[in-house]
Amino acid sequence: MVIPRALIFTFFCITTALVSAAEEPSSAPILGLINTSQERLQDHVLEFWGYHEYEGSQNNVNTLKLRYYNPLNIGDWHGTMRLDTAYTQNTGPQQTAQSTSAYSPNNAMLTIWGGKEGWLGNIGARIIAPLSNTGQWLAGPQVSTSFKPATSGQNLLADISPLARYMIGFNSKAQSGTSPPPLASRLELYPTIGLNLGPSTQLRLWDENGAIYNAAGGGWFVPIDGMVTQRINKNLLIAIGGAKQIIQTYQLYSWTVYGKISLSF
Repeated sequence: MVIPRALIFTFFCITTALVSAAEEPSSAPILGLINTSQERLQDHVLEFWGYHEYEGSQNNVNTLKLRYYNPLNIGDWHGTMRLDTAYTQNTGPQQTAQSTSAYSPNNAMLTIWGGKEGWLGNIGARIIAPLSNTGQWLAGPQVSTSFKPATSGQNLLADISPLARYMIGFNSKAQSGTSPPPLASRLELYPTIGLNLGPSTQLRLWDENGAIYNAAGGGWFVPIDGMVTQRINKNLLIAIGGAKQIIQTYQLYSWTVYGKISLSF
């Protein structure tokens, strides 16, 4: 499988480059931008998310998600731990055997990332555990970085924060009498861009939904994704967003809308 091996090789080349850049001053401007990968809030953050996803053929998925961020510091390594848990409701012709009013456990997800002072990026990993009797475990590494304008004052550009993650499935399971789903192998790319619409308002592109390459069977899923965030005060932020697929040789969903309430403490 030439393409997946090439993607994995590229992924780890990026990781090596980010870590080896530790010897360079992270505050030196690059094209008018400074690296802010090691800047992170020390607050705890609790978020309540709601999603409505249309998969086509009148099939829909509604998701309620709880997401928690916790600072994680080990010696001179500083990072963040993120914990997600979700309940989903499936409706439509393909879900006739399921009550349309019932929510069932979906997945639990743990993500940890961070770095050291001077690094131009962060490295981390994610693991996903199925909470129901169908699905599969997934795990994989990730690399990310972040840049913002070097000049002070109000800029249209808030930040550029790309992230790459490679997830591999294992321990697939299914209901009795049915075949387990095929093991996943995918590359996830988030070319996140933040734009300032006002002193407390941002438009964030490809922050929540990124592009995915299906290394197991081939095909791309590429959406247009945008989320408007409004900070009410230092402890409260609300957001609403949506995504629409523009390339879907790898089937995921047709469109989705979502929103969140974020509490910092």
